[in-house]
Amino acid sequence: MPRILVAAPNGLRSFDARGQEVAATQHAGRPVTTVVRDGDDRPELWAIVDGSEIWYAPDDRWRHVATLEGVEGTCLAMTDAIHAGTSEARLFRLTEGTLEPLEAFDAAEGRDTWYTPWGGPPATRSISEWGEDVYVNVHVGGVLHTDDGGVSWNPTIDIDTDVHQVATAEGLVLAAGARGLSMSTDKGATWSLRSDGLEARYCRAVVVCGDQVLVSASNGPRGGRAAVYRGGLEDGAFERCRSGLPEWFDDNIDTYCLDALNDGSFAAFGTNDGSVYASDDGGATWRELVTGLSPVRNVLVVPD
Repeated sequence: MPRILVAAPNGLRSFDARGQEVAATQHAGRPVTTVVRDGDDRPELWAIVDGSEIWYAPDDRWRHVATLEGVEGTCLAMTDAIHAGTSEARLFRLTEGTLEPLEAFDAAEGRDTWYTPWGGPPATRSISEWGEDVYVNVHVGGVLHTDDGGVSWNPTIDIDTDVHQVATAEGLVLAAGARGLSMSTDKGATWSLRSDGLEARYCRAVVVCGDQVLVSASNGPRGGRAAVYRGGLEDGAFERCRSGLPEWFDDNIDTYCLDALNDGSFAAFGTNDGSVYASDDGGATWRELVTGLSPVRNVLVVPD
């Protein structure tokens, strides 16, 4: 039975597929920004706590590993090493307990054109990888790609696509953005836009779920008519997930708040009003699993 880890402003909670809490709250009373796993067979976990601390759990016990200085952690990924994305659109690699900035990422082509709609500095928002290909999403700065261990970084998509999360599958790169779901079959060299069936096109989260892709979409940055949609992994129109769900959600189902097992056997998402929903049929039907939580900031599905 899979576990669902829910990161929130007051800690990290763990539930089984029936919605029963299966462990005491971890990092209780402290904000957990994100949690990721490394591996499928009793996976090791990594998390950002208090906005700057990197924690590691190879078993049931968490250990503090490193602390970011002068920036706020936004996302984590396990590629050839642990990488932490941060505010100010930075990227750090964890090496022997030290977080080292990737100078090549700091010098990436086009950095001087990155921006935010409100005039603040951009941030590294999401990271995904497939084999040696690593994709880093900057908001707003598009998606950068490396296949040489971070020695060089190449921009791949028009930054005004306004990407909010990047995800990968074999041969595919998927980018949830303000105009719909962008898809590349050539490692980001070219992109096509999928929006058929989306009743609102502003996408915030994307995850591969077996032979399906799940995306969240709404009217815009402030939400409205927010919903989860499902579609074929490579093509076809989207359909709004309805069975077991409210007609609409008010707030966006945000980046990293939607997750699934790679084989499509289980998916879950969390909402800003503290609810978690789950599906065991690729998103065709859903059930409300947990309510009354703090605002959900990250959902991670861990295989049994």
